[in-house]
Amino acid sequence: MSSAPEQEAVAGEPLTAPADVRPGSPTPLGARCRTGPDGVAGTNFALWAGGAEAVELCLFDDEGQETRHPLTELTHEIWHGFLPGARPGQRYGYRVHGRWDPWTGARWNPAKLLLDPYARAVDGDFGTYTEAGPGGPALPAQLYGHARDWPQQQYADTVRDDRDSAPYVPKGVVVADDEGGDVWRDDRRPKTPWPDSVLYELHVRGFTMRHPGIPEELRGTYAGLAHPAALDHLTRLGVTAVELLPVHQFAHEDHLVRRGLRNYWGYNSIGYFAPHAGYAATGTRGQQVGEFQRMVRALHDAGVEVILDVVYNHTAEAGELGPTLSLRGIDNRGYYRLQGDARRYADYTGCGNTLHVVQPNVLRLITDSLRYWVTEMGVDGFRFDLAAALARSMHDVDMLSPFLAVIAQDPVLRRVKLIAEPWDVGSGGYQVGAFPPLWTEWNDRYRDTVRDFWRGGAHDVRDLGYRLSGSSDLYAWGGRRPYASVNFITAHDGFTLRDLVTYEHKHNEANGEDNRDGTHDNRSWNCGAEGETDDPGVTALRRRQLRNLLTTLLLSTGVPMLVAGDELGRTQHGNNNAYCQDGPASWMDWSLLDDPHWRALAALTARLIALRRAHPVLRRRAFFSGRPQRHGGLRDLAWFGTDGTEMTEPDWYAPGATLAMYLSGNDIPQRDDRGIRVVDDSFLAVLHAGAQPRAVTLPGPPWAGAYELVVDTSAEGADADGAADGGARTAVRYAAGAAVAVPGRTVLLFRVVPA
Repeated sequence: MSSAPEQEAVAGEPLTAPADVRPGSPTPLGARCRTGPDGVAGTNFALWAGGAEAVELCLFDDEGQETRHPLTELTHEIWHGFLPGARPGQRYGYRVHGRWDPWTGARWNPAKLLLDPYARAVDGDFGTYTEAGPGGPALPAQLYGHARDWPQQQYADTVRDDRDSAPYVPKGVVVADDEGGDVWRDDRRPKTPWPDSVLYELHVRGFTMRHPGIPEELRGTYAGLAHPAALDHLTRLGVTAVELLPVHQFAHEDHLVRRGLRNYWGYNSIGYFAPHAGYAATGTRGQQVGEFQRMVRALHDAGVEVILDVVYNHTAEAGELGPTLSLRGIDNRGYYRLQGDARRYADYTGCGNTLHVVQPNVLRLITDSLRYWVTEMGVDGFRFDLAAALARSMHDVDMLSPFLAVIAQDPVLRRVKLIAEPWDVGSGGYQVGAFPPLWTEWNDRYRDTVRDFWRGGAHDVRDLGYRLSGSSDLYAWGGRRPYASVNFITAHDGFTLRDLVTYEHKHNEANGEDNRDGTHDNRSWNCGAEGETDDPGVTALRRRQLRNLLTTLLLSTGVPMLVAGDELGRTQHGNNNAYCQDGPASWMDWSLLDDPHWRALAALTARLIALRRAHPVLRRRAFFSGRPQRHGGLRDLAWFGTDGTEMTEPDWYAPGATLAMYLSGNDIPQRDDRGIRVVDDSFLAVLHAGAQPRAVTLPGPPWAGAYELVVDTSAEGADADGAADGGARTAVRYAAGAAVAVPGRTVLLFRVVPA
């Protein structure tokens, strides 16, 4: 179809300087500062745009005046040129010419300024400029390659909009290769082994926005996270890695802008090389790159690794009715999976589009981005959002897919931490336990089982036994180890831990979708009252449940993941989908530390992490065998009923809310760096989810001579001046074979005193 009538003309008459650009090089892609053979400094620009008919490099001065430079060199579908005098800080974008034929998937529109997919910094923010729409403010219509307001809406995406988008979109920024200076000169990566890792999922902005020890001008930024006040909390807690919610440049969706909201989580990427400009304190003309690098360096100096949550499965351009910001206008058919009807996008992500990862240049974009963040930005690993979408070959999820094959052989990427969110929303997308060696996975089976047990929703303890001991039913194949399981009870997308014991129903009204968004399956229990209450019995029970959940997580074999603020009792007031809540509801409330109860919870969390770090039996590198071992003659893992005898097969199927797990420290199949066999204490963990106290007989000889109580979650653990013992009762001993009264809804952890 033809262009929409009565469109305004392209704004202004940009200057054109075709003679200024030298041939340059097709590699590397992106904008890289170089010195030409004649000693002239400038920047080499290279853009893959398969099928395009022409490409213009567009430079912008501080007043927004645009100068266009046609790129005339084309090598293997890469348009390139070297521009003398283009220096770091220069803002730029591209206009790409080609056919407009959405019926065949061709959506080139040179009226739309496009962000370089390889831009290493971005100046500005998509969604900053708004216009009045039918429901209020909206993203400008100029951002759309099609006529968004075309009267026949069913064909709106087929009608081209020729209005200039340049005034409404952020620009890429040329960045010097040494922007961070000598930040890496003596950097030492922590290189924490997987079994020793404790992950801490946090949001750069949310973690720092309300911290009283961080200067106001640094709150919400990379520099704020690098501040000693932020680092102090991480080191006191004892976590080994922060897992940052997306920090790639992202955009805000139109439906959020119309409701006066913004994308807070950031799962709407548009620039896979650029640190999100909104989190920069030092500036957005390339300074954010050095700021991010200094943040990573500060975390490394504190012994904390940096793992990025990355969103390579889709982009912010959404479906056919979404804006044209970058990839759609460069080569729609090359970057995105299209349906048989090429107007439409294959959507395995629930976000409107899916990157076509089997295409070599899309795969190159992703792997180049990953290597950049490792080698130039210093990060230590990645958590891949909806990783099953990346593992699809043509349609089905394929564990021999090009993406997984490339990662497995890449000399840089195969050495960093790789975490899969092992599902997507497409058919056959649930792949928990299916990813190959090198990969760890978010284990939602662990989440659901532990939630069910403590809320009283488990029919028996069969599944709980697997989850506590490393989920061998899911991961004991192909050389995988217990640390293939990232154990978590909460994550960013769902209730906080406090809300998990406070609400049985989601309360997402603030999102403006009439509480329709967010999952209904929360597996939560409000302990007798929906929402906050002054009832002392209910609040005490809720705090005990929090201690039970945290203790279970940190005593389980696998890699534990905490969510920032759960150790402080952070609440989102029942919102289980706070992706658009950029405000106090989502930010860390550091004032909770003024309450001795929440200080005690943080102290318990830190003590459990320290206990885990001190005892290799709690962070095994190999699965349990459950058989007698040659060293101690006992099983390395044993399960006991309440009568102190080992459980039999029928016991696993019987209804029950109590389980005792014996971990033998004398039978760890592991040697230290000197080749000496690792020997540790043995422990007995008793988990009792019933409401009433239960008498439990401690196993007698040869399992133990006595037991020393280490953790008792029925204890509040805070004294009057706010100090906390973290729920510990030390020096309390019980004879082997003794009957112990276990309070209702309690975890007891005993250290075994040998016979």
